[in-house]
Amino acid sequence: MPALSKKLERALNEQITHELESAYVYLAMCAYFEAQNLRGMAHWMRLQAQEEVGHAMKIFDFINDRNGRVELGAIEKPPVEFKSPLDAFQKALAHEQKITGLINKLYDLADDEDDYPTEVMLQWFIDEQVEEEKSAGEVVEQLKLIGTQGAGLLILDKHLGERKSED
Repeated sequence: MPALSKKLERALNEQITHELESAYVYLAMCAYFEAQNLRGMAHWMRLQAQEEVGHAMKIFDFINDRNGRVELGAIEKPPVEFKSPLDAFQKALAHEQKITGLINKLYDLADDEDDYPTEVMLQWFIDEQVEEEKSAGEVVEQLKLIGTQGAGLLILDKHLGERKSED
């Protein structure tokens, strides 16, 4: 199997950074929810952060399998305060939409270079992003229905705390 092109290798390395940045963002949201005593939402965000690290490692391993060189980039400090649980989940959804766009651009690059193994690997991410956006979007819509206080918020928090790890 031919090695990755330098252009695709660079783009995949950038995606590793974006995935690790995602984990950082979700850990910041986890900390916010812990401080708000919304342990279920904190649990949901912690699992989300763990998933993002797994996504980064999937690309990390792929680059190595293709005789490429992994180069990790810098990660910016994530926001630490949010206006409300709804605000945090809206930002999570917007973040997932951004990641979807980046994955789609990566797929286009792999397609332009006729790099079929990379296209196949990225198809997994495309499918995963559909699930990621759906999951965050559902929480956003539920929070819009119930508001930011009261029993509904606590019931949703309990429900989100039941999320299982995908390991």
